[in-house]
Amino acid sequence: MAPGRPSRLAGLELVNPHLSPGGSLASSPVVVPARGGAPFDVAPGALDVEVAGAGTTFSLPEWNAATTGTALLVLVDGRLAHEWYADGLGPTDLFLGASMTKSALAHLVGRAVTDGSLRMQDRVVDHVPELAGSGYERCSVLDVATMTSGVDWVEDHRDPDSRASRLTACFGGDGGDSRTLLTTIGPRSEPGRRWEYCTADSQVLDWVRERATGSTYPEALGELWVALGCTTDAVVGTDPAGVAMAGGGLAATAADWARIGLLQVDGTAGGVRLLDADWVDGSCTPDRSFLRPGRLPSSITTHAGFGRHWWPLDDGGRRVTADGSRGQFAYVDRDRRVVVVKTSRWPYEDWLADRQCRDLSYLGLPVVAAAAAGRQSRVHEP
Repeated sequence: MAPGRPSRLAGLELVNPHLSPGGSLASSPVVVPARGGAPFDVAPGALDVEVAGAGTTFSLPEWNAATTGTALLVLVDGRLAHEWYADGLGPTDLFLGASMTKSALAHLVGRAVTDGSLRMQDRVVDHVPELAGSGYERCSVLDVATMTSGVDWVEDHRDPDSRASRLTACFGGDGGDSRTLLTTIGPRSEPGRRWEYCTADSQVLDWVRERATGSTYPEALGELWVALGCTTDAVVGTDPAGVAMAGGGLAATAADWARIGLLQVDGTAGGVRLLDADWVDGSCTPDRSFLRPGRLPSSITTHAGFGRHWWPLDDGGRRVTADGSRGQFAYVDRDRRVVVVKTSRWPYEDWLADRQCRDLSYLGLPVVAAAAAGRQSRVHEP
């Protein structure tokens, strides 16, 4: 990295980014309104947790401290079982999800598939002809949903001149039109043969979804926000052309992030089906052998695989998580019906510290979920 040019991700304000333009991922936030949602029923209590990792064991407070946690919220079967915030933060603060935003995008794509507007087999260019001649010309919607597009891309935000940095710069107001940049990305390999973490794929996926449905990301998310019963307005960053950063620009309360996770349990909210059950299962399940947990590049994670913008922790997709830069997670144990939202602000520039914090988080999230489910079952014992 060039001296004096730190990564944009390193300087992000991860709490209430819309109130700190200098530290925001996107300079033009759009409000996603909440309309009449109700808070969760509460069944609070302490969690007896011991996380083994990094050569030692951590209690819950020690684990939060070691991963620079800012919030931890746990739902069990839709009831609030645990809620904690770092000093100075609380339930009304908005936490930037970073790439957790991609999993919210998966819900919007799932809604389009459920209502018949979009099919995974569709060709990208059939919806977005502007991408003809680019690396996306031969891709299906499934290819971009699983990040197996094969385009010439390296997700390197530590290099200020990388395509990834240039893409995020579009949303900071100093990098131009993000969709024009997408048309310049060339091919590297055949679609469907190689996984590469690629925020450009997410932006293309949202472009396709928008063309198929006629709804922008903020508009579609606003409809979902109401359907989920979200209680607080969210914000999503856009570029100067009004295109949302569907791959990383959503900020919401911990409770509303938990509602995003809760929908991934079975595709319903408040007893109403919002996503087809087959879509939910498919989004949780690796489509190819090299997408299975433990088969991704170790520089990304050895704990998870990749579905359709969700990260499964087992081959059957029963435990999945949304995962955002610097420690943003919405972990879902579908069988236990437990959701764990963990937000953090660990340092980014030291890649070893980043990797250790991510490893500790992946080790701890299932432990927290199991402890909450066990405590809740004891509460209801006769």
